[in-house]
Parts: sequence; C-alpha cells; structure tokens
Amino acid sequence: MSVAVRTYLDFERSIAELESKIDDLIDLQDNGDGADLSKEINQLQEKSKTQLETLYSKIGPWEKTQVARHPQRPHFSQYIAHLVTDYSPLSGDRKFGDDDALLGGLGRFMGRPAVVMGHEKGKDTQARLKHNFGMANPEGYRKAVRLMELAQRFSLPLISFVDTAGAFPGRGAEERGQAEAIARSIDCGLGLTVPFVSVITGEGGSGGAVAIATADSVMMLEHSIYSVISPEGCASILWRDSTRAQDAAKAMKISAQDLKKLGVIDQIIKEPMGGAHRDVTGAVETVGKAVDKKLAELLAMPAQQLLEARRSKFLAIGRNL
Repeated sequence: MSVAVRTYLDFERSIAELESKIDDLIDLQDNGDGADLSKEINQLQEKSKTQLETLYSKIGPWEKTQVARHPQRPHFSQYIAHLVTDYSPLSGDRKFGDDDALLGGLGRFMGRPAVVMGHEKGKDTQARLKHNFGMANPEGYRKAVRLMELAQRFSLPLISFVDTAGAFPGRGAEERGQAEAIARSIDCGLGLTVPFVSVITGEGGSGGAVAIATADSVMMLEHSIYSVISPEGCASILWRDSTRAQDAAKAMKISAQDLKKLGVIDQIIKEPMGGAHRDVTGAVETVGKAVDKKLAELLAMPAQQLLEARRSKFLAIGRNL
C-alpha cells in the first residue's frame, strides 16, 4: 500500500528539498565508488524528521485542507482491501443505475460481519473520471439507503468512510432529485437501530458528506476537514474572491480540532507524522482499531438506546454556541 513517488504540498517545500538531498545521497552511495555516506544520510533524515514534526505541529485550517485533499491519502478501496475480508460489493439503487462515486457492500470488518460504504475518489486520472472524483449522484445516495436498510434488516453494524468535495451538482443530478436523495439518506441513517460509525477520512463536503455521516459516532482523521461548503466556494460567496480561501478556511472552523470542540464530531483519529499519505498502511490500521473499539461499545447498547442517543446528539449540535 505504499507509494513510490511522493507528492509534496506547497507548505512542505523545505521538507521536499531535504528529502531530495537524502535521495541523492542514497543513490550516490548505491551507485558510486563505494563511499560510506550513511552518517550524512542519517543526519539529514533526523533533520527532516524534526522539521516535519515542527511543521505539522503548527499547520492551520488551510494547510489541513491541502493535506485532506492529498491525492495519495488512503481511499475507500484501500480501507476495504486492508480491513474487510469476504467483501461482496453491491451495485445499483434499483431505480436508475449504479454510481461508482459511492461504493459499498457486505463483509467482515476486522472479523466482524458488517455493512460498509464510502466515497471513492480514484487514485489516477482514469479512476478519478470513473468515480467522478468521489462526487455522488442521486443514485449513489439511493444506493446508500439500500445499504442502510440491509444493515437494519440483518442487524449488522454499519460503517461509512466519507471523502468527497460534495454531492455532484450537475444538471442531470438535479433532475433526478439530488436534494431528495440526500435528505432520504440522512433520514434513514438517523432512524437506524443498529450501530453506525462514520469516519471522515479526507474531505467532508456539504450534504454529500452528511448524507452518510448521521452516525452514533462520527470520527475524523487528524488532518481531514468537514464543512458546509469548500473554502473556495465560501470565499467566492462572501468576498467574491476565491483567492481568499485561506481566510474562509480559518473562519469556517473546518478542522477536526475545531469541530470536536463544537461537538459536531465525537473523536479525532491521530495520523502518522506528516499525514496519512506518508504511511497509508499505518493510517488504515489506526482507523480500523478506532472503529472496531467503538463498534464493540455500541454493540453492547440496546437498539432503542442507540436510536435515542443518536437523535439527541444531532439535535444538540449548536445549542451551546
């Protein structure tokens, strides 16, 4: 699950330069005249690690937005491959068609029978086009409702992985009832009497994210974001200037840390130093353990108590602002 070529973000330029020097020294040692450069390499690696820790200890909402959108962050397909066995994907909404932006099925999540679903953005250009960059159409959310109803019917816990810039805003989506499909998905999630855990793994954009995140426990990866609109969209509306996205990101309180304080989410999952994209396997395993632990707690609760606690939690959001 590792990636061979690392993509650096704008604010990581100093780290990129250091790691480029390290790579050059390693190549020189491997292909040169046999000179031992291990001391210099170790020193630079230690310096790079220290700078990375310092850099990521101070990043703000806009930098977190960039990390949340990093193309090498783990995607839904990687969570499924690593955490779910005996996976059987389900396709179609039984009304219009299938939507590759929102995937789901049945399987064993870390050995526990469950229904899993989530947004899939795709890892390369061809895959991103196939999955519509993770922006689901109405049929995607109607498929989500179908999966929720299956979880309810067979008394299986439900797990969702959220990573979308938002629901697809195209004309066809609106003609097929995008708003209604999202509303029904939200309503269905709130009405479940089975344990429901949702993880914001990258971007949690608008109703497209909330549609599959009305869970008993909503978790966020440390550097993910969750917002009613993108920072660029907010800046365009408020100031008629999308270049003020950084100001919008700060004002909107979109980071996991801000949202935990506001009571919008329940738990923050720590990422590997430098973001989930630097250690995909480690990040996926950490998410798996956090979800498995929470599911064990929720499975011990009576069904009616789950339902009442979930509804009370969402109704309480914003009361103390």
